Amino acid sequence: MTETPVTGGVLAAVLTPLDERLDPDLPTYIAHCRALLAEGCTGLAVLGTTSEANSFSVEERIGMLEALAAAGIPGARLIPGTGCCAIPDAVRLTERAVALGAAGVLMLPPFYYKPVSDDGLFAAYSEVMQKVGDARLKVYLYHIPQNSGVPITFGLIEKLLKAYPATVVGIKDSAGAFANMDGMCKAFPGFRVFTGSDAFLLDVLRAGGAGSITACNNIAAARSARVYAGWRGADADRLQSALNDVRRTVQKFPLIESLKEIMARATGRPAWRRLRPPLMPLSAKEAAELGAALDSIAFSLERAA
Repeated sequence: MTETPVTGGVLAAVLTPLDERLDPDLPTYIAHCRALLAEGCTGLAVLGTTSEANSFSVEERIGMLEALAAAGIPGARLIPGTGCCAIPDAVRLTERAVALGAAGVLMLPPFYYKPVSDDGLFAAYSEVMQKVGDARLKVYLYHIPQNSGVPITFGLIEKLLKAYPATVVGIKDSAGAFANMDGMCKAFPGFRVFTGSDAFLLDVLRAGGAGSITACNNIAAARSARVYAGWRGADADRLQSALNDVRRTVQKFPLIESLKEIMARATGRPAWRRLRPPLMPLSAKEAAELGAALDSIAFSLERAA
């Protein structure tokens, strides 16, 4: 049976476990993706910031997508990151994602040169979409100016929607300002707005947004899924508060490093503790402090053995 492509809900910005050579540990990666879907994720945002994607080559990223496909992870549940500074790299990644049946792609703007104009960013996105030239392509813009240094403005969204209304379908907003997400929901009806912060999941859903794509969904997918399922109910604020406890605790520490430490402790697999430089694992002191902080909120990974 053909799966319906994911268009909303709770997506994990999937971590990438690494082997001793600091290459992707594909068996552990595939198992993690399966577990996330079982825990309540409606989809998986692989090859993004949390995935350390910009530390991997195009070939490595394509290999990860192909490994998921070979393992039977439905493309319809995937929204991989394909934005690159070089247009040919973005085209190649996007073409492969589409060929593997991805529900969409999450596309960073070219992020090295700055400042750049909205016209320049429109031209870059347009080049990728034109060169891919596939009606199946669905693009989610990626707004994370604190990392990229290149914001996605309302003017750029408006221009892209006018030129590519069937292709540019949504955005992940990781800037951390709910007013911006709320404004997009109001300004662009039908445009799928995903929050990149767990703290705003309920607010975004109430504003008409699509859901969340977050790093903490690697460890809190079940909590996010309960918010998504019950956001119209009387218990919604309590469910969001339980999710906030996890996010608030983890974000006191370096985020990717902390999530990998949590996964390593929960699974006993050293692959989770490794990162590609320049990122480095938490120190023993930081890891102990993180563990104590999680114990203080009685956190445990909701995952079947």
